[in-house]
Amino acid sequence: MEKYLKIIQGAYSGYFNYFINEILNPSWHNYFYWLVGASLAIWVLEIMFPWRKNQPLIREHFWLDAFYLLWNYFLFSLIAYNALSMVGVQAFKDFLGLFGITNIVAINIEQLPFWSKILIIFVLRDFMQWAIHRLLHTVGWMWEFHKVHHSTEHMGFAALLRYHWMENVIYRSLEYIPLAMVGVGLTDFFIVHIFTLVTGQLGHANLKINLGPLKYLLNGPQMHLWHHAKYMPASHPNGFNYGITLSIWDYIFGTNYWPSDDENLPVGLPEEENFPHDFVGQNVRPFQRIFGKK
Repeated sequence: MEKYLKIIQGAYSGYFNYFINEILNPSWHNYFYWLVGASLAIWVLEIMFPWRKNQPLIREHFWLDAFYLLWNYFLFSLIAYNALSMVGVQAFKDFLGLFGITNIVAINIEQLPFWSKILIIFVLRDFMQWAIHRLLHTVGWMWEFHKVHHSTEHMGFAALLRYHWMENVIYRSLEYIPLAMVGVGLTDFFIVHIFTLVTGQLGHANLKINLGPLKYLLNGPQMHLWHHAKYMPASHPNGFNYGITLSIWDYIFGTNYWPSDDENLPVGLPEEENFPHDFVGQNVRPFQRIFGKK
C-alpha cells in the first residue's frame, strides 16, 4: 500500500510541475500549445470558409466546450486521472508479476524505421478507438456517458472537446494492453495523439472538405456530421460512422451511413432527453441515469 501512496504523491507533484512547465515554456514538443494552436487554426478556417454560413462564429455553448478543453486534457489529469492511471498500471503489472510475467510486449516495434512505427501505432490505435467508440453507442451504461459528447446542437471544431471524463477512463483502459503489447514509446504516441486530435477537430468542424475517393479511407466533416444526427434511421438505431480518423473501418464492418451532404442536418440528442446545458449537470447526469435517478 505504501508503494501506491508514493505513486499517487509523485503523480500529483509530477503532473503539476509538468502542467506549469507546459504553460511557461512554449516549444514544438509542447502539448498545451499544440492543442491551443490547432484549435485556433481550425477556428480561423471555420470563420474564413464556413460550410454552414448561417451558424454564428461563436456558436451556442462555445465557451462550455472551451472549458472542456482545459478540463478533459489538463485539469482532470491534475485532479485525479494521472494518479489513478499510474496506480492502475502499477497494479496491473503487480498482478502479472504474480504469474511471473514481467513484460507483455509481444511484438517489439522499436527496431523498425521511425515512420513504420508511427504507422503501426496509428492504425492499431485508430482501430481500437473505432471499436471502443462503437461500444460507447451499444453498451447502455457507456452510452449514458457518451451522450455528453452528442449533446452539442451546433457542430464546430470544439465539439470534439466536449465529452465526459469517464470516456478518458474507458478509452485509455481498453487501449492500454494492445498498445503496451507492441511497446509504444512516449514520443511515438505523442505524434500519433496530436495527429488524431487535429483530424478529430477537423472532422467536427464547420467545414466542407471534399475528400473524393479518399472518403473511403479518411473521415471528414460531411460523414461525421451524420454520426451526430439527432434522429437515427431505422437501419442504424445505435448509430454509425464510428471512425475517428479513418473511415475504412466503417466500410469494412458495415457501420457506414452517408446518404447526402446535408449541412443543415439537425444534430444533438432527441428533444425529449432534456439534457443539461451546464458542465456540472452534464457530468452528473450519466451517474443519475445509471443508478436509477431519471
